[in-house]
Amino acid sequence: MSSVPQIKIPATYIRGGTSKGVFFNLTDLPEAAQVPGEARDKILQRVIGSPDPYGQQIDGMGGATSSTSKTVILAKSEQPDHDVDYLFGQVAINKAFVDWSGNCGNLTAAVGAFAISKGLVDPERVPENGICTVRIWQKNIQKTIIAHVPITNGEVQETGDFELDGVTFPAAEVVIEFMDPADGEGSMFPTGNVVDELEVPGVGTFKASMINAGIPTIFVNAADIGYSGTELQKDINGDAEALARFETMRAYGAVKMGLIKDIEEAVARQHTPKIAFVAPATDYEASSGKQIKASDIDVCVRALSMGKLHHAMMGTASVAIATAAAVPGTLVNLAAGGVDRDAVTFGHPSGTLRVGAAAEQVNGEWTATKAVMSRSARVLMEGWVRIPGDTF
Repeated sequence: MSSVPQIKIPATYIRGGTSKGVFFNLTDLPEAAQVPGEARDKILQRVIGSPDPYGQQIDGMGGATSSTSKTVILAKSEQPDHDVDYLFGQVAINKAFVDWSGNCGNLTAAVGAFAISKGLVDPERVPENGICTVRIWQKNIQKTIIAHVPITNGEVQETGDFELDGVTFPAAEVVIEFMDPADGEGSMFPTGNVVDELEVPGVGTFKASMINAGIPTIFVNAADIGYSGTELQKDINGDAEALARFETMRAYGAVKMGLIKDIEEAVARQHTPKIAFVAPATDYEASSGKQIKASDIDVCVRALSMGKLHHAMMGTASVAIATAAAVPGTLVNLAAGGVDRDAVTFGHPSGTLRVGAAAEQVNGEWTATKAVMSRSARVLMEGWVRIPGDTF
């Protein structure tokens, strides 16, 4: 029986927000993986443990959910006035592909800390104590993100008393600013409307707000699709027919947004767009047992990621929620009371989250200038990951 030696690659396993991912310094990757292509994709899939027909990723670092099947590649920035280039790869669980079409807002919380610890940020810009402002160039979406990372005694501070619903233990707060989060190449509302009629053959026709801010997202009303907006993962993820309907709606929405030309292309583009449903603020019990009061939130939102209801909320979708809430007449804005706002607190399956956003009309087009949220991050393990030498 032939054997192939394993190779080891320096890596760090980090929780960022409500996600976990394997982080790499670009120059630590095998030479073939330092550029985009098949070798890079195969290496990242093998690290995570995909494709896995069992859907468990037992033979890799992935955790069998969209929140834990993630990879990050960082490098010293090639952009003026930026510290680090951040590339995100969403690894499919049971299929052989890596989706590079969007950002991960949750893991963004860990980018600044990793960049500081690996010397990608000029040491002169890192205070002995205080806040280090890390200027991130998000390569997937070609946008600037600013992370405010706490520093204590010259080291990144990871522990603290900031609590984030969806994360069991408190940690240090990292404030993240998403600058100009709307797609600069087109309208923030690709169809030109804040509300459209989305026709989905075999499913129905629904009102939808389709926005490209943070990440392309399709919002529909929970009541229009038979939900209350207070659902938890157990209420949806075991329902194969419901998941198939959501995927069909997502595919037709992607076509209407101009992201793909044919619904068949959605199979190879699972990371974007997201699909979410909204409802007015309502009392409900979060997955942890925490009681969420309608008076504590402005709106209920549930979102799907990689074909399953997310256990909390994606960071990039949070930007989309806050931006849509700031635009009069969107389904999110209407569900949140239809008032002018520069921040929104929404309820998700794990609890609540507050996100600030600013949107304005310029020459008749809506645009987002900034979205701000707080997250936390913590290194879980560092050293090397190992993969068989014949992976690529």
